[in-house]
Amino acid sequence: MNIILFGAPGVGKGTQAKILSHVYHIPHISTGDILREAIKAESPLGKKAAEYIDHGNLVPDDVMIGLVRELLSSDRCKNGFILDGFPRTVVQARALDGIFAELRIKKYKVINIDVDRSIIIERLTDRFLCAQCGKIYNRTIDKFQAGDKCFKCGGTVYQRDDDKPETVRKRLDIYDISTEPVKRYYQKTHGLFDINGVGEIDEITQRLLSAVGR
Repeated sequence: MNIILFGAPGVGKGTQAKILSHVYHIPHISTGDILREAIKAESPLGKKAAEYIDHGNLVPDDVMIGLVRELLSSDRCKNGFILDGFPRTVVQARALDGIFAELRIKKYKVINIDVDRSIIIERLTDRFLCAQCGKIYNRTIDKFQAGDKCFKCGGTVYQRDDDKPETVRKRLDIYDISTEPVKRYYQKTHGLFDINGVGEIDEITQRLLSAVGR
């Protein structure tokens, strides 16, 4: 089973990818994981990626594409994979088509988890974390505010800058600009399933399993 999974920040993509990984016994591969593993292994491409990251620069397409090619051709992905966070651009999508052709991967599903923008903003801005143990709290459900003490360890609860309303809106704008053309590309060239990402986790999982099975 080969899956390309799209979804804006806050749609629950990571949660669902982990569930699908368990169900199908295939690796969940995020862009961050690819970079961390390559850098840790000190592979030639990993060293090159580290140079860009150490200087605060984005890893260029050719390096990222090379890392994806290496990983997809490894034994780890011989039974399939869930790609999360790649491709992010049409250039990467076309390169991935080439990788699939090289590896003779003909069957794959492209799935987008769709959640209304206002709900995403509400979800992300309701998220608070403990500075000491990292436990996540929800402002609406747990009635927490910045400065409260963590139930688990007594640490101070705070809100990440990334989860503040103005930052969340900017993150979503960037996602829309970079990813919408990629989704349109797959709609034209391969087909793409839009999945409603609102509801209980189990409900969303069933929608995904239905899309993957079609």
